[in-house]
Formats: sequence, structure tokens, C-alpha cells
Amino acid sequence: MGLIKAALSAVGGNLADQYKEYIYCDSLPNDILAAKGHKRVGSRGSNKGDDNVITDGSAIAVNEGQCALIVVDGKVSEVAAEAGVFEFKSALSPSVFSGNLGDSLLNSLKDIGARISYGGQAAHDQRVYYINMKEIMGNRYGTVTPIPFRVVDNNIGLDVDVTLRCNGEYSYRITNPVLFYTNVCGNFADTYNRSNLDSMLKAEIVTALQPALGKISEQGVRPSMLPGKAMEISDALNEVLSKKWGEARGIVIANFAMNPPSLPQDQQEMITNLQKTAVMRNANMAAATLVEAQASAMKTAAGNQGGAMMGFMGMNMAQQQGGLNAQQLFQMGAQQQAQAAQQAAAPAAPAQGSWTCECGTANTGKFCANCGKPKPAQAEGWTCSCGAVNKGKFCQNCGKPKPAGAPLYRCDKCGWQPEDPSNPPKFCPECGDPFDANDLV
Repeated sequence: MGLIKAALSAVGGNLADQYKEYIYCDSLPNDILAAKGHKRVGSRGSNKGDDNVITDGSAIAVNEGQCALIVVDGKVSEVAAEAGVFEFKSALSPSVFSGNLGDSLLNSLKDIGARISYGGQAAHDQRVYYINMKEIMGNRYGTVTPIPFRVVDNNIGLDVDVTLRCNGEYSYRITNPVLFYTNVCGNFADTYNRSNLDSMLKAEIVTALQPALGKISEQGVRPSMLPGKAMEISDALNEVLSKKWGEARGIVIANFAMNPPSLPQDQQEMITNLQKTAVMRNANMAAATLVEAQASAMKTAAGNQGGAMMGFMGMNMAQQQGGLNAQQLFQMGAQQQAQAAQQAAAPAAPAQGSWTCECGTANTGKFCANCGKPKPAQAEGWTCSCGAVNKGKFCQNCGKPKPAGAPLYRCDKCGWQPEDPSNPPKFCPECGDPFDANDLV
């Protein structure tokens, strides 16, 4: 009696699953990361098949910003990532309305036989899950405890570690839906909300923020400039979280926003004072500051209750004990500017091993990169510190005398002579012969 009942259930179930299904998913809001697909069943429809059986030839609708995963017996078998209608093909759930009629009838008989062995139920499980591929925004973060940050200011030679607090928002996107389903949400009931994942992502963001900010601090970025480096911080976070998020969960950070970080007041005052002090290295700035201080002192002295004369006498005594005066500082500033102008106007020494072709192109190889002419033979002589090669006792470019007793070298095997004959390499680049006393000119 039980076998007959199983046979009748198998036949009835197979007939009920002959109709094709139309599987869809409603819009996925920002707080739902994945949802199970549903079959469209209307009041006038005749499709009363099993929920976990997808008939051969069924239509699976995929909207923009979604990705459909077809899971057969617990394993992802197909992926539909393009918007439109995807036609599902499977011999496990045959239908007389799809494919060749003879093959469909034969496969239906096989399905009935399989159902009988399982007590009249379907011998497989087929489901459709939709993954939200849109940018998931509105994720807030904040550092509970201060994190260390290295402040580097090459302008004043500052290199100091401080602690800062920061907060803001970030957004992420699922880029690998198969990884996300396999390692994160798995076989959920109806929907998988982002609240199941938010606390872990926030903790990992804060943990990865310290090494990410370390990479940014190496570029000399100050704490006040961090909000403007949001894209660089996002790239650094993705690099730090690539294994935890990208390779394990199929998630990447899409955008990252940071509010202005806060430093402890004593550390902020320390940096500000160091920057103000560093400005005084410029003699003109120091002189201007001194003049301002003297003017302020004169106003104070003029209002001295003991008399203006006593105030000015005290101010003069302080100036005598203070070392340099403003005039001397301005003179030092003028000298610094003159030296800087001379250094800027001085011709740059030619690069080691470079030569200029007749066409005007500077080269380092044996042939000109522009016209292909070979490098001219090196003139005999000695090389001055300005880069000019000379034969006489004085440099024809700057007039410096030839260094006393400077030995000159030329390879005794091939005749190659270095650009600076007094400083040859250890071995000849043409023939490999070592430079020794036999190569002295």
C-alpha cells in the first residue's frame, strides 16, 4: 500500500512540476544583501509544483544591480549576472513543454522512478538566490581608542608620533557573489540583512585603519590633510583588507569618507609651536618678528607707570642682552637670498657618463638616441670638478688649476679612457682588463 501511495505521489508531483516557472526577486533595498527568489503564482495560475524544484526551461528574471545564483543540491551551479531573463536548463526537472518531446517524456519517466525511491518526493533541491550588487552606503565607523599616527614635515625636519581619533562613513560593494554566498550568507531562509555583518566589518575597518594611515603618513601627510586623502586611504584599506574581504568574502571598499581627525590639545600645541619656531630659521622672518616685538615693547614702555624714560631704559638693557638686533638679522637674510640666487644661477654639472651629440641631444650610451651617431672619441686630458675635460694646466671653463699629482689612466689593452681619467672604474667596460699601474698615462 505504501509503494502504491509513493508511486501516485511521484506521478502527481512530476505532473505538477511540468509547468515552467517564472522566478523573480523584488527590489533589494540597501539593508538587504541577499534574498531568495520566488515563483510568480497568480490567482488564475495552474502551477502548483514544489517550491524547491525549477522546471527545465523556466525563466529567471534578473534586475539591474542584482546577480542570480542557481543552487542545485547545496552547490552553486550557474550564475546570471546580466540584467534580463535567464532561461534555466536542467535534465533533473524535465518538462514536456521544453525541448524535444520524446526526450522530455523519457526524462519524466526517469524522474518518476527517482521520486518513487524517495517516497514520492523530488530527489533533488533547486533554489535561486539573488545577491545585491549595488553600493552599500551609510556604514559608520569611529575609533574607540586613539590610534598612533606619524607626523612627517620635511619642510621643518619634523618626525614625531602622535595619537588621533577619527570617524566617518564608508561604503562597500559585493564583487564576487559566489564567494559571498559560499563563505558569508550560505543557505539562509528568506533574506540576509547587512545587520548580520555590520559589526564585524566595522571592527575590521578600525583595525585596518592604523596600517592604512601608516602608509599615508609615509607620504608626509599631516593629520589636517587626511580628509582630502580619502581615495588614497580607501586604496590602502583595500590593500590591507584584501585577504579578509576580497579573497574570503568577495567584498571591496567602494568609497571612504573621514571627518577631520582630532589630536590631544598638548600634541596639537607641540606641533604648532615647532612649526612656528622653524619659521625663525629664515633670518628675514626672525628680523620681522623681532621688529614686531620691539614695537610692542615700545608701546608698553610708553605706558609704564614708572615713567616712559624708565621703560625705555629697561627695553634698551634687554636689547643689549639679547644678542643680534633686527638690522643684523636683515643683513643675514639678504646674504641668504644672495647665496640662494647664486646657487640657482650656477650651471648644473653634467651627469656622470653623459655626452652631447652634434644634434644637441644628451645621451649616456654609445650612440645618440635621436640621430644614431656614435659617441665621439674621448679627448685626452683631465676632468675638472665642473665637468669640463681639459689638456692644459688650467680648466678652460672655470679656470681652476689642474689637480697636483692627479694620475691619469687609459686602458693599455684597448685604449679606452674614462671620462674622468683620474678616477677610473675597477675594470675596463670595453675589454674587462683591471685598471692598475700599467694603465697610467
